Amino acid sequence: MVSAFSPGDFPANPLERPGYRLDFHDEFSGAVLDEEKWLLCYLPQWSSRAGSAPNYRLQDGSLSLLIRADQQPWCPEFDGENRCSSIQTGVFAGPLGTPVGQHRFHPACVVREPQDNVRTYTPRYGYFELRARAVNTPANHVALWMIGYEETPEESAEIAIVEIMGKDVYPEASRVRYGVHPWGDPTITDEFYEASLPIDATSFHLYAAEWTPAQIDFYVDNRKLRTIHQSPQYSMQFMLGIYERPAQAHEADQRDGLEAYPKRFVVDYFRAYQPLAGYARPK
Repeated sequence: MVSAFSPGDFPANPLERPGYRLDFHDEFSGAVLDEEKWLLCYLPQWSSRAGSAPNYRLQDGSLSLLIRADQQPWCPEFDGENRCSSIQTGVFAGPLGTPVGQHRFHPACVVREPQDNVRTYTPRYGYFELRARAVNTPANHVALWMIGYEETPEESAEIAIVEIMGKDVYPEASRVRYGVHPWGDPTITDEFYEASLPIDATSFHLYAAEWTPAQIDFYVDNRKLRTIHQSPQYSMQFMLGIYERPAQAHEADQRDGLEAYPKRFVVDYFRAYQPLAGYARPK
């Protein structure tokens, strides 16, 4: 398995991972996204399925999540002018008008559209790997992150497997962010890091994490960056998307001669594994 950083595209890992079984994956080889795997929305309880639906394209065996020039804000009531194209593997929300729902990112959030509660993939622990190309536009960032399914409010921590801000991406080096946020989980302490790596994140690279009952290991291109000695103890779902901050930031993209719309987060694959021997519980 290749393990040196590369300035250009980093090769894909084999589908089979020794000592593990493949538990969930998408190689994005179809004509449309598989809705048995992904919900085509972003936190729809605070907005709506239609209002938070992603723009995307499947082509040449990869998924491009897109921000288009005319795309509308996903949730102007609670998140201003921010725009996104994001998909997820679960949704949980309470009745209309209540504050019950996953990832209540603003204290004013209330359910604006009731949801059928769904789990397409909500594991507890595992090894998770993404091969993707980020963006270098200052208004945008991309991320693969996990949130608690949150049937109880305390089960709400976040594991950021990778978050890359476009302003931090250059041909000779890019800053990669990762870590955990507690949100409403009293057992988790905020622990978030940035690593400056000799990669151009607009090329394909591997971003991964192994979440165990005792800790979380974070990897880029098969190299371990850090171990965080904390671990949420409940089921979590995946969030995968590109996000854009308010309109005035876009002007800088155009002035600097960066990519015109649509902005593209290109994903080659997402894979999830479970160890054949399981995970030992901490003593």
